[in-house]
Amino acid sequence: SVEIDDSEVLNLEYLFGGSGQNVFISEEQENEWVNSDKYAEDSRPTIAKESEKINLETFTSKEENKSEEKIRQKMMAPIEIPVYLSKRQRKKYVKKVLWETKLKPLMREKQKQKVKQKKLEACLKNVIKPPSRKLLKRATMAASTCTLRVAIDFSFDDLMSEKDLRKCLKQLSHCYCLNRRAPSPVQLYATNFCGKSKEVMAYNNGYQNWDIHFNEENHTSVFSKNDLVYLTSDSENVLSELDHRKVYVIGALVDYNRHKGHTLRVAIEQGISHAQLPIAQFIAMSSRQVLTVDHVFEILLHVSGGTCWKDAFLKVIPQRKGATGKCVFNNNNLQTE
Repeated sequence: SVEIDDSEVLNLEYLFGGSGQNVFISEEQENEWVNSDKYAEDSRPTIAKESEKINLETFTSKEENKSEEKIRQKMMAPIEIPVYLSKRQRKKYVKKVLWETKLKPLMREKQKQKVKQKKLEACLKNVIKPPSRKLLKRATMAASTCTLRVAIDFSFDDLMSEKDLRKCLKQLSHCYCLNRRAPSPVQLYATNFCGKSKEVMAYNNGYQNWDIHFNEENHTSVFSKNDLVYLTSDSENVLSELDHRKVYVIGALVDYNRHKGHTLRVAIEQGISHAQLPIAQFIAMSSRQVLTVDHVFEILLHVSGGTCWKDAFLKVIPQRKGATGKCVFNNNNLQTE
């Protein structure tokens, strides 16, 4: 008998006497048909080739219809607005509630459908499957051979709006994803993680289970000051190589250069070392050499895994910044990208 998932009846193509007729059939329907008087051995349908088994367009349209029905049902649900709010506050409240309770779940639902469709297409094309999520979970920081420590400093809540803080926390989430998919994850810490940052992060259910060391204390309390190196583009010191005995601190600040030099002042006030990445030494850029938290982390992750600075910069820095490799002189030999 034909094996079909009970939860999903796929549109299988059967060939009746070369007529090429398409029919929808489940396992129960097949058994009923086989036991009927109409069944004959010579008329039993033969299964089409593997590439023709699944009518992908029909299956996709069915899933999209289900998704659209869910969207209509959820969007029709009313939103209760507190009467004491002003007109502007009501708009913000509706926008926030609409995102958290309706739009965000719907986006996740659509994303699930996209993943499902990609799996079907990969199955038809015999594409090799990537490592499963279970295998990725085994690549934990505790089991990693990499001892490099990276701390993200969340002590700048008062300098960011809630919108910018959410962007910053999203960058932390990206750092976590990058680290989990690395062959040798670095030791990732989130320091000063309290107050507004922790409150906004609570919207991400289950973040406490992430493979990150969350600390409410300052990095100067968690680590020795002699081991700390604060990474800031305003520093005059240039980082030449990574020292696995050190702890590299990245300031979690999304300010669009409104607080220029702030992270450098923090490092000086705390009495810890500071440095900038050697971007100018290897890369020519048409814009500012200020990178986001997740970009800095990804560069450190690549370099800790054995990639040279130049390749790491070109791999991570967005193309919109116009990054190009410089000619580098090494032992009297000219090296170009």
